[in-house]
Amino acid sequence: MYFENESFQKFNFKKEQIKKYFGSARRDILIAQKSTIPEVIFKFSYDALIKIGITLIAKKGFKIRSRAGHHIKILEKLSKLLNDEDIEILGNKMREERNLDLYGGGRLISKKESQEYLTFIKKVFKKAKKKF
Repeated sequence: MYFENESFQKFNFKKEQIKKYFGSARRDILIAQKSTIPEVIFKFSYDALIKIGITLIAKKGFKIRSRAGHHIKILEKLSKLLNDEDIEILGNKMREERNLDLYGGGRLISKKESQEYLTFIKKVFKKAKKKF
């Protein structure tokens, strides 16, 4: 897989660091599962998805450069690494909703939406776990 220089930097991660990234994603999923607040479920689900991407990219020996659009690149690579185009599609939908909430004055997430996203993220996590 090709990692373009403008978005990614070659980096030699230690196994412990990669484990920490994945553990952080797992922790975010657990927080989302325990919450009853749709916005909290959504936020931690989205964060977990990005962290899963960062983890698998690190496992390939790269780190994302922090630039405008870097979440798009993480979702794109995660989708390819797990061979699942739904990750890029739903991940970008989540990213857009997050941006509307963050920069557009707020976006209410329904309980149903938050649960659907959480279910999806848990499936992505299971797929990613098989890469270890």
